[in-house]
Amino acid sequence: MKKLNGILLATAGLLFAFAVEARPAWQDDDVDIEIVSDYGREFAKYEIDSDGNTHRAYLEAKKGRNYSIRVSNNSDRRIGLVIAVDGRNIISGKKSHLKSRERMYVLGPYQQAEYEGWRTSKKQVNRFYFTQVDDSYADAWGDRTAMGVIAVAVFNEKKPKIAHDNYPRRQEKRLSRRGQGADTRESAPGTGFGESEYSPVRTVRFKPRSKASEKHFLKYEWRRTLCRKGVINCQRSRNRFWPDSWDDGFAPFPPGRRNH
Repeated sequence: MKKLNGILLATAGLLFAFAVEARPAWQDDDVDIEIVSDYGREFAKYEIDSDGNTHRAYLEAKKGRNYSIRVSNNSDRRIGLVIAVDGRNIISGKKSHLKSRERMYVLGPYQQAEYEGWRTSKKQVNRFYFTQVDDSYADAWGDRTAMGVIAVAVFNEKKPKIAHDNYPRRQEKRLSRRGQGADTRESAPGTGFGESEYSPVRTVRFKPRSKASEKHFLKYEWRRTLCRKGVINCQRSRNRFWPDSWDDGFAPFPPGRRNH
């Protein structure tokens, strides 16, 4: 697979660029969304609904783990991506309504990119990681209105341009240790403001259409919550040769019979 240097990030008519990867189009949708670990493994996702161009799914969160939002552009044109985590735009940090006027990333035709954290400058991001709500970036701003949701709105370009800037990017993979350990409280997950990582961007021109062509919503939960909601089947299989009632090590009397 041929790799290209150049991801695109946008803001109200202006864009920036990162590392992207060339990719053939196989899917029907314009984009594919995956949430991946620092080892490139996708976190378990469970599709629950697709209403026209709006897609919804559950995602299994792993406490303390860093994650990245991997987006693949399956179309032959540039697209703009407004990405919000816990209701906050990942570039500006402001409350997001997934509108075209917000700051956005731009992705070239048949390209793939990973967005790894909250952008704090043109050269730095601070990593996403799964944590408790009270340790999350959104809660630090007193905003719990869209907690536990990763949202991506896709915008087509008004006047597509073939050329796009390339920019080299150095990536440092580090596993954040913040928030690790046993989860002893019954609490919903959130996304923290993790370690700083080098991630340069470049401004480019892009005029998005006013309405999103697609919207993707991923509701991430701890495994026990997904079990309780019935999203995944977490019941233990019973051993036919070792019923739980035999824990004392002796055969019980048949029903209706007493020990004399």
